[in-house]
Amino acid sequence: MRFDLHTHHARCGHAEGNLRDYVEAAVAAGLDTIGFSDHSPFFAEPEDHHKPWVAMARSEFPRYLAEAAALREEYRGRIRVLIGVESDFFPEHISLYRSVYAGVELDYIIGSVHVLGDLDIFAPQRWENTTDELLLREKEQYCDMIAQSARSGVFDILGHIDALRGNCPQIGAIQTPAVDRMLRAIADADVLVEVNTSGGTKACGGWYPAPDVLERARHFGVKLTFGSDAHVPGRVAEDFEQVREHLRSIGYREWYVVEQRRRLRTPL
Repeated sequence: MRFDLHTHHARCGHAEGNLRDYVEAAVAAGLDTIGFSDHSPFFAEPEDHHKPWVAMARSEFPRYLAEAAALREEYRGRIRVLIGVESDFFPEHISLYRSVYAGVELDYIIGSVHVLGDLDIFAPQRWENTTDELLLREKEQYCDMIAQSARSGVFDILGHIDALRGNCPQIGAIQTPAVDRMLRAIADADVLVEVNTSGGTKACGGWYPAPDVLERARHFGVKLTFGSDAHVPGRVAEDFEQVREHLRSIGYREWYVVEQRRRLRTPL
């Protein structure tokens, strides 16, 4: 089975194209399954459209779900369309997010950490004048946040679990037991991790997780899925076959899609 569970579109304010564009790109790429997972609204904020360059407005969320559902019906028999969301993980608001998602029919929820402290992890200024001590502290805090997100029970998939290195490639080389603690927590919570191929759009290059983290994930029995994290239709399923080949080379024999919040195993 060929699939891609992580895609975005223009509602989030930093992607191109509409939902139909991504379905058509998936059909052209020969996929069996395409998943929508645009950035969820900031449900805890008072404004309808908090940070419009980051995520959709709260008032757009029902329209997003309705448009996705209509496309699922329109393309039935040609390609399976799954409806998900990429949700930021804010520990202080997790009860609110849990209650919102409990009232919505979704195939899956991707939980991602984009903000650490008060600043986006991809913000270039975050990494100005850093020291090795600071980078270590940032990495350990980030790994702890990912572990917390796994234990929250809200998410089916964890997004780009080492994206902290996106615009700070050197942080990936810093060794810390926090990485193994994170992976153990993910395995214990039995949450999927995506192999996300959008690292190539950032300074770090490559995929998330990095090859060494993927090998540790295999060691701890972490289960995987695939997502391109496409913000333009042309990136749908990017590097799918290369990822599949690499995972087989390190010992994986299966990965998963998620439909109606249930995992479906598929051979690599």
